[in-house]
Amino acid sequence: MASESSIPGAEPNGEVVTRFAPSPTGFLHIGGARTALFNWLYARHHGGRTLLRIEDTDTKRSTQAAIDAIIDGLDWLGLDFDAPPVFQSDRAERHAEVAWQLLEAGHAYKCFAKPEELEAMREEQRAQKKPLRYDGRWRDRDPAEAPEGAPFVIRLKTPNEGEVTIHDRVQGAVTVKNEEIDDYIILRADGTPTYMLAVVVDDHDMGVTHVIRGDDHLNNAFRQLPIIRAMNAIEGGWADPVYAHIPLIHGSDGAKLSKRHGALGVEAYRDEFGILPEALFNYLLRLGWGHGDREEITREEATQLFDLAGVGKSPSRFDMKKLENLNGHYLREADDARLAALVATQIGEHADVALLTRAMPVLKVRAKNIGEIVDGAGFLFAKTPLVMSEKAAGLLEGDARSILRKVYEALRAENDWTSEALEATTKALAEELELGLGKLAQPMRAALTGTTTSPGIFDVLVLLGRDEALARLQAQAA
Repeated sequence: MASESSIPGAEPNGEVVTRFAPSPTGFLHIGGARTALFNWLYARHHGGRTLLRIEDTDTKRSTQAAIDAIIDGLDWLGLDFDAPPVFQSDRAERHAEVAWQLLEAGHAYKCFAKPEELEAMREEQRAQKKPLRYDGRWRDRDPAEAPEGAPFVIRLKTPNEGEVTIHDRVQGAVTVKNEEIDDYIILRADGTPTYMLAVVVDDHDMGVTHVIRGDDHLNNAFRQLPIIRAMNAIEGGWADPVYAHIPLIHGSDGAKLSKRHGALGVEAYRDEFGILPEALFNYLLRLGWGHGDREEITREEATQLFDLAGVGKSPSRFDMKKLENLNGHYLREADDARLAALVATQIGEHADVALLTRAMPVLKVRAKNIGEIVDGAGFLFAKTPLVMSEKAAGLLEGDARSILRKVYEALRAENDWTSEALEATTKALAEELELGLGKLAQPMRAALTGTTTSPGIFDVLVLLGRDEALARLQAQAA
């Protein structure tokens, strides 16, 4: 008879508690960031709490640098937690305590099988093309049969008949036969707990009600439920969590997400790609969750709208171009002083934050990332004589320099140094010379910026200021 982990669609009585539980063996990658976001939003939507657990039991691969990067990335995304982080490595005694409880109550047993025995068992299973799983050889044996003082592990005595159905809030009803779950190790021979045990004990002790994680952990749920149910039989109060296993993120080509697709640490999107946190927040939200056709959703709206019913079953495809387009929207919405400060840190000590703030309305209008704003702002701090790009130098050939001389003379006589007045003066000159405005604007842009792309030419003149703008025009005039 199937047993159920939860009633489909039902919310538990009481407070919703979610958790994000990264392993600090690397930085906060994009898939982990989305998992953290979904946990955070679900708890906030239901007025509950979300907790952070650092699963640092792999001492050889876990590093403080990775822990710091994960916490920094979460902070940057604006994901706050409702209690200080729990470090799994601090709780080994508690995990072992539960293992011994399970042993004493008959839900686990000592296994004295030697490594070479187990390898021979697996070789035989391979030869017979059977699944590789422990065969239960010590499940019903008397520990007294083992030599005195022989090392042993503690294995969970999993049910070996019937089946279990999990009503997953994303995947729907998923059923696994109990015979497919072997008696796995919960406490190693050196007394240290395994991941499978530690996760269950920590989730219980932290009061987690909803386990929202990647669907690569779905099989783990069927291995973890026997521990939960055995402990509930021993002491009560160990409820099955509500499970929600989110499909993984794939690359734009449908293949498993890799570094070439964008499987990088969150800090790379901030530092290398110039993405704003609100843009990445919005993009990750829409990567596997939807609310109609809406693309741009604020943090406040997301908290109001998010629920697991909107999470799709199919893998999402990461698209850097879509992220950059969304980032462009948030750049245009962002406070100019804030953007100026971000740009100034990349330009360096000679950056003028006040000037950047004044320039930001025209610098950010077409930019898709901070780097493009930095590039666009380069002309503001360039030294005379300007270094010309090849294309810009081409715009100064022929009669362009003589045209610049006339532009210089006309603008030097202009006392109202505003974009409106400068535009009127330049247009009047173009009419006088019987030339299109572009014939003047193109060499002007090259002379003023050293490039062929910039904000509007009259904005450039105003931002540079009268003296600097005239000096640059004069330097390139015939």
